[in-house]
Formats: sequence, C-alpha cells, structure tokens
Amino acid sequence: PATEKTFDLLVKAYTPVPGGGVGDAICNLKVGQSLVGKLKSERLVHGSPLIGNRWNRIGLIAGGTGIAPLIQLARIILDDPTDDTKVYLLSVNRNEDDILMRKEIDQLAKEHSDRFHVSYSLTGKTVRSDWDGYIGRGSVVMAKNALPPPSSSDGKTTMIFVCGTDGFRDMWAGPIARAPPLPDGSKGPKIQGELLGLLKEAGYEASDVFKY
Repeated sequence: PATEKTFDLLVKAYTPVPGGGVGDAICNLKVGQSLVGKLKSERLVHGSPLIGNRWNRIGLIAGGTGIAPLIQLARIILDDPTDDTKVYLLSVNRNEDDILMRKEIDQLAKEHSDRFHVSYSLTGKTVRSDWDGYIGRGSVVMAKNALPPPSSSDGKTTMIFVCGTDGFRDMWAGPIARAPPLPDGSKGPKIQGELLGLLKEAGYEASDVFKY
C-alpha cells in the first residue's frame, strides 16, 4: 500500500486450459504489449478489509503459488513500524526449487527475526537428507508447531489465512461455499463456510481462520 507508481506481479505460467491460461498469457507478453485487467472488489476478512494492527498473531499457510497474496499480508504488517503483530508463515511446496520468493521471504525473516517466523515443508518424493524443514502437505502436529496457537488458548487474538489449490485449502480448512445466485443469474459471492480439516482438528475456531 505504501508503494506508488509501480507494482510487482508474481505469476507462474501453466499450460493453458479451457477457462484459464491467464498466467501463460502474462508470461508470454512481449515488451511494449499491454494487458487489460479488472481489479477485484475489496476483500473483506470477517467483515473488514483491515489487516494491520488487528490481531496479535497471524498465521499464513501457503500452498505453492498461494504465497502470492499471503506475502502481501506479511509485508503490510512488517513494513509498518507501529504494528507489532507476529507473523508465522508455513510455505508448502513439492520441491525446494518450487519455493517461490524464497530469497525475499528469508530476507524478511532476517530483517524481522523477532516478528516473522518461517517454516517450509516439502511434499516431493526426493528430499535431501539434510533438509531441516517439514515433510508433507500438512498435519495437526505441523499446524501446532509452525503456526500461532488458537485465540482460545491464551486470550490473544490469532488469524490464520490459507491459500492454495482447492484441495490444499480443503485439507487445511474445508471448502469455500457460495451464496445463492444473484438476481441477474450470476454466481453468488463466496462465503467462508464451515471450518473443517486440519485447523479444526488442531483446535482453531471459524473466527480464527480465513480461506482465500
């Protein structure tokens, strides 16, 4: 929010599929070409768009490219000298080489060692023997060790954000639901739905979690 006149995009190109292919289109733009996009409406997190100075602790669970919106949340908080929120990031990827923005993430952790805690987990079949991170897509043990505790545990407020593929999000927190169709026949807005999955098993409540 504090950056003016420029912005960076994190885009991963995939083979185009029916109804998709945005990443591929962006990555194949030539110098001088332009792309017209539409900005999504303001995202409300449990009723408010505010992120900074709202909770005591924030947990970010990123599955692959799910890091894209979550690193923005971390930066909003860490770049604000008046915000003392502690941020816990769990980045889950298939292989080490797949960890997007690792250099930037590790630099943030170095610069804010008292507030930004980072954990990595790999799901691929081949993991080097001296890997000191987690293994697997997720577990209750991983949640308890890599993320801040639920709000109910000590009176401090916690919010956990989950972003990744539908299957990844569902495993951690359950699916996102949709409100009834709008009068014009278009899809109803997304709603959070019931909290399920690993986060529920780990003791979090729906008010502690936001599904991207």
